[in-house]
Amino acid sequence: MPQSSTKTKLKIAVLGAGHGGLAMAGHLALMGHKVNLFNRGEERLWGVKSSGTIEITGEVEGFGKINLATTSMKEAINGVELIMVVVPANAHRWMAEQMAPHLVDDQIIILHPGRTYGAIEFKQVLNRMNVSANVIISEAQTFIYASRATGPSQVHIFRIKHSIPVASIRAHLIPHVISKIRQFYPQFVPGDNVFKTSFENIGSVFHPALCILNSGWIEHDVDFQFYHEGATPSVTKVLVKIDEERVKVAEALGIRAISARQWLYMAYSSTGDTLYEAMKKNIGYRGILAPRSLKVRYMEEDIPCSLVPMASTGKMLKVDTPTIDAVIHMGSQMNDTDYWSNGRTMENLGIAGMSVRDLRLLAIGEPSK
Repeated sequence: MPQSSTKTKLKIAVLGAGHGGLAMAGHLALMGHKVNLFNRGEERLWGVKSSGTIEITGEVEGFGKINLATTSMKEAINGVELIMVVVPANAHRWMAEQMAPHLVDDQIIILHPGRTYGAIEFKQVLNRMNVSANVIISEAQTFIYASRATGPSQVHIFRIKHSIPVASIRAHLIPHVISKIRQFYPQFVPGDNVFKTSFENIGSVFHPALCILNSGWIEHDVDFQFYHEGATPSVTKVLVKIDEERVKVAEALGIRAISARQWLYMAYSSTGDTLYEAMKKNIGYRGILAPRSLKVRYMEEDIPCSLVPMASTGKMLKVDTPTIDAVIHMGSQMNDTDYWSNGRTMENLGIAGMSVRDLRLLAIGEPSK
């Protein structure tokens, strides 16, 4: 695929060296930006440190030269304009705590993705830590790449999604964020607000239920294509119910959230009369194998940081979410974890009891003082 060209070269920090972090860091470097790659452990950095590059195959091909690979948050974000947080959402709080002492005015933080209420949680942490730097906290609706690491400094990009909304706390700054990142990522478009990006989190629909309903195959260590073979007609009926409940909770907030089937068209240009058909036709899912365990981010991230906040919002606004509740309960039982108490409930976020009006004002936000 031809590389995007951009006149402006930026200094960017990518935080996280997993599947997504390697893809984003490598691609940004390939486009000519000065990229610092951070990971909290050395193990995932040794390959990049050794070669100085990330090799990308798939929809993008080439070697991206990395400016710095480090376990020091201070070094990673020093002097950068954009801070791209590419870690599971259950690590957002830790990331916020680590970067808080080192942030400076005008830096833009983007969670890739925020899952549900990621930007709000991030803001709460910075406020608690009395961060005075005037930074912009934003979140993407989904992650731009479908990717898998294939080696210590190699990553395969199966697909780059077409259209990804981004929104920020202080919604009037969304155009500024978009103007910055669209210099090299034309796929990003302005989202309405962080509640809309939070509730158009389609990973919440696909990931946990597909793991739970295919848990026998996953624990037998059988290779199968997660989306194309795991999403059978019967399994997809459950996904549709989760999707309907998600949309209803969003409606109670005054948000019109797109359906999962509409999202597949927007992100991948995949069409179908049913969700099952649209998933089957999505070539971007081809070759993506199921996880090897239930102790994976599809469970440990998407249940507490996606389904729990949706169900918690539903309870507060008196919207029933029986299918979502069942998935949270089954996932907690399977992994011996209370995802509800550990998740992004309205109580844990400090926003329980707020009116819809006050919640919407929260999305408008004010700069940290």
